[in-house]
Amino acid sequence: MTKIVTLLDKELWSEYVRKSAAFDFYHTWYYHSMDNTAEPLLFVFEETEDYIAYPLLKREIPNTEYFDLTCVYGYTGPISNREFSALDDAFLERFKAAFLAFLGQENIVSIFSRLHPFFGQEILMNKFPGIHPNGKTVAIDLKQTIEEQRSGYHRSYRQHIKQLKNKGYVVKETHAPEDVRAFADIYTENMKRVGASDYYLFTEDYFNELLAAQEFESKLMLIMHNGEPVSGGVIICTNKIMQAHLVGTRTAHINVSPPKLLIDELTVMGRELGYEYLNLGGGLNFKEDTLYYWKTGFTNLTLDFNSWRYVANREVYDSLLEERGIEDDLDVDFFPLYRYQVAVE
Repeated sequence: MTKIVTLLDKELWSEYVRKSAAFDFYHTWYYHSMDNTAEPLLFVFEETEDYIAYPLLKREIPNTEYFDLTCVYGYTGPISNREFSALDDAFLERFKAAFLAFLGQENIVSIFSRLHPFFGQEILMNKFPGIHPNGKTVAIDLKQTIEEQRSGYHRSYRQHIKQLKNKGYVVKETHAPEDVRAFADIYTENMKRVGASDYYLFTEDYFNELLAAQEFESKLMLIMHNGEPVSGGVIICTNKIMQAHLVGTRTAHINVSPPKLLIDELTVMGRELGYEYLNLGGGLNFKEDTLYYWKTGFTNLTLDFNSWRYVANREVYDSLLEERGIEDDLDVDFFPLYRYQVAVE
């Protein structure tokens, strides 16, 4: 049996997420309710007690009768009441058939979905073409002792963290409105400095909504210096994973790298709260860039990060490319290509 759960049925959406063997805050009803770019839906395939649920965003393709599917910002992909490795292969095949039927019924042309690096979703998604390697994400294993963890830091990091403490940098947890406002300004400054697109310019209201969530635990951690917030991050905790969701630093303090102190303090907090991993994420736009290598200074634990890029209707996909004058072999890391904005000379 298949069903489509929308935001109108909060309890049902939340129940499927809550009963899953593994999920993150990215899958929740609340996080999807914060997205105003498209129509959130939860596709569910269910037989007796077993199910696979896939949260997605449905978007109109302008000037057509067609749609495509994408995902919220972050690591999503399918979830299930069982580990994917424990699901019968025939059950996975029946999910595939049901999902393909849904795509046809809904006039879906393509799907883009980031997968979660911790959950082994590729066991299911390899039933389809379109698994795309996006590089690595960096994580710290909190199951090891703090001494073992810190021994894995780059030598300079241990020195920098000590220097930050000696210079009076301190970390505090806060929900105060003035602190949320300060962090929103810090984060915007940070994103503009690195040349991020408008997609990454989150507002103060967005941060307030994250911190008000009931389906997961959000923490605003600020790094203070001489009484002023100079860096910080929104840290979101779900099940056994802490996600360094959004982190930023004032330009004036970038050279001393205050987030090194933040990450070290988070690993102490995470152990006290019973978490097993602190996920630091990857590089900007998921590239193995200077940000990625900065993160690997804390740990050598990396996980493969994949996305699913699937063309459900090749004929329509190709016609959309032709209408927009885009070659299918255009050398850009973007999907679906018909939404790519070609620079005008």
